[in-house]
Amino acid sequence: MNGADAPLQAQPGPAAVAAAQLRRDLRLVWARRGDALQPLLFALMVASLFPLALGSEPGKLAPLAAGIVWVCVLLAGVLGLDALYRGDAEDGTLEQMLLSPAPLALLLAVRILVHWLTTALPLILLSPLLAEMLQLGPGLLPVLLGSLLLGTPLLSLVGAVVAALTVGLRRSGILLPLLVLPLYVPVLVFGAGSVAAAAQGFDPAGALLLLAGGLVPALVLAPLAAAAALRITHA
Repeated sequence: MNGADAPLQAQPGPAAVAAAQLRRDLRLVWARRGDALQPLLFALMVASLFPLALGSEPGKLAPLAAGIVWVCVLLAGVLGLDALYRGDAEDGTLEQMLLSPAPLALLLAVRILVHWLTTALPLILLSPLLAEMLQLGPGLLPVLLGSLLLGTPLLSLVGAVVAALTVGLRRSGILLPLLVLPLYVPVLVFGAGSVAAAAQGFDPAGALLLLAGGLVPALVLAPLAAAAALRITHA
């Protein structure tokens, strides 16, 4: 049997492609774990400055605790956005992703997941410690955790679209935060606002539902928008 009559090799399914991309991205993060830890350490340093600046008296930090945690998480996410596609663009991997038969949106969805796992999830796991350090009110930690679990994926999804628009620019260091921070404001307002509402005795479900309502379409549309942006910038 010659090569023309040989059966075509079966293409891997979407699940296999996503799993392979996830393993590759996690290995790269582990190889550059020093760089991956920088947003986390920066956020912890920022959070530790507030007790030093405002003092440790009860009543000073408690009303600001949720907002401080949210700002630290937001800044950590912004710091990691520039590296989301930059390394792939420099070593040619991005061009291979664009030419791959696998859906580009699927590959980017995995990349966004890795960004969330390495920037937001560690801070979410450390949020009980941050809440204790910032004297968050009793009973508010579950609301804070719920808002972070709903809001931080939305930050990563929105940031991935903006990062895709600026990946072709040589010096996008300051441009990327300027573009993405206004889009982060609603997430910050509803995330910290849900905790503030609970602290005042109101039901935080409204703000949490708004975060969930933004997250659901973003899970579908953001990878598609990021893929379209990358194709435009590399056309």
